[in-house]
Amino acid sequence: MPRNRLNFLFLNVGHFLDHLFMLIFATVAALRLAEEWGMSYAALIPYATPGFVAFGICAIPAGWIADKWSREGMMIIFFIGIGASSIATALADSPIEIAAGLFAIGVFAAIYHPVGLAMVVHGRKKTGIPLAINGVFGNLGVAAAALLTGYLIDTGGWRNAFVLPGVVSIGLGAAYAAFVWSGREGRAAARAGGAGAKKAAAGASTIERATFVRVLSIIVFTTAIGGLIFQSTTFALPKIFDERLTDIAGSATAVGGWAFLVFTIAAFAQLVVGYLVDHHSVRTVFAFVAGLQAVFFAIMYQLTGVAALVVSVAFMLVVFGQIPINDVLVGRITRSEWRSRVYSLRYIVTFSVMASTLPVIAGIHATWGFAALFVVMAVAACGIFAAVLMLPRTGAIVGQPATA
Repeated sequence: MPRNRLNFLFLNVGHFLDHLFMLIFATVAALRLAEEWGMSYAALIPYATPGFVAFGICAIPAGWIADKWSREGMMIIFFIGIGASSIATALADSPIEIAAGLFAIGVFAAIYHPVGLAMVVHGRKKTGIPLAINGVFGNLGVAAAALLTGYLIDTGGWRNAFVLPGVVSIGLGAAYAAFVWSGREGRAAARAGGAGAKKAAAGASTIERATFVRVLSIIVFTTAIGGLIFQSTTFALPKIFDERLTDIAGSATAVGGWAFLVFTIAAFAQLVVGYLVDHHSVRTVFAFVAGLQAVFFAIMYQLTGVAALVVSVAFMLVVFGQIPINDVLVGRITRSEWRSRVYSLRYIVTFSVMASTLPVIAGIHATWGFAALFVVMAVAACGIFAAVLMLPRTGAIVGQPATA
């Protein structure tokens, strides 16, 4: 396998693990710890907040270090650090201890998005499909978190759900380190011949300042609201299914299995959206996706049983489908040499909102139930739709990119 393809595979697997690790606790809390530790679901999930805060805040230093030092080196630290932190989390015997473990996971998980995505788009003009493929792996990590964790809970206990992925990640980190070390001469040559990437970056510099600020502001706003929606759906879905699919999901494995099915089907929406943004107006595609989110969340309000399962597939298709759009926009308006830092800005917004969303989910669930959560998400999707309409109608930023 050519080195660039193998490197892309490592990056994709890293995205898979990044989202898997961040959502193991969601299933553990919903299906086992609340009962084992004698706590309510609403009381337990705020202990995941430190991890999501770290997931956001640490993206900034991760992106800065990667741009100044080494993106490959940061990816090695990511694989090994997140694996070791997950194993340490399995040793927790109290909510405070598990919060500390989740915080450590969040610190290392923060590395991936500013670093890995900058590596994915580096030197490319058409970034929609590569980002979509990478996004599919990330969403499969979301899906596998529910399925794998549910299975490991039923067969070996919740601690095993943290240990096994941790061991795998450390092994992959060692393999990636060997891969990077073996290609050190090739990397030096690539740096010497990096004129193509610099030329692409120069194209981004021709964007008018007012347009740049306008598009970046819309990216930040839609990123924040999108983070709320993404966190609400991916974190709460196992518990939603536990409550609303009682006829077809009677065990942790069954709940995890249905969540896995929904997340897996929805993950491939990114391939469709990635193709569309490479060939059509980002503004049009983005508005269509946001509008469908609002519609499906409103429909989901009180649904149960098979109908709830079907609509869950529909809203997750458009939630996951939105993910590569902002990343494509960032890639089109930024230079390569500071792209990691701009991605880190985008993801510190995303994950800071995701962290603050956890207490919101807990409060809404405890007071009104998940029906109210779907109302909140429908309104939020309408906000994204309105913001997208303010994107420029024409131009290389939101239109079809030039052929590479």
